[in-house]
Amino acid sequence: MTKEPSPASENRRQPGLLGKIFAFIIGLAVLLLAFMFSLVIVAVLAAGGLIVWGWLWWKTRALRQQMREQVAPASEGNVQRDNGRIIEGEIIRDSSPAKPPEEPPR
Repeated sequence: MTKEPSPASENRRQPGLLGKIFAFIIGLAVLLLAFMFSLVIVAVLAAGGLIVWGWLWWKTRALRQQMREQVAPASEGNVQRDNGRIIEGEIIRDSSPAKPPEEPPR
């Protein structure tokens, strides 16, 4: 049993060179518009994030100042200063007796 082509499919033709060029130009324009709008969206999101960060930084300035004031007196009493240098650390010493150096073979 063979299927006969419908009259609508007989009238369809393959696109010619002009049709392919036109489709390529339209597709390129759509891609460029999508890219342009995505850049605008990214710029708007970045600006919004910057505004929110600035607002939070401004609103927390009193809290940061209060924290600095609380930390400063506590740290002054615990640190010993020597001419502006702070030296901290641990020393781990090997308490085993020293071995004489071995002579290299001749």
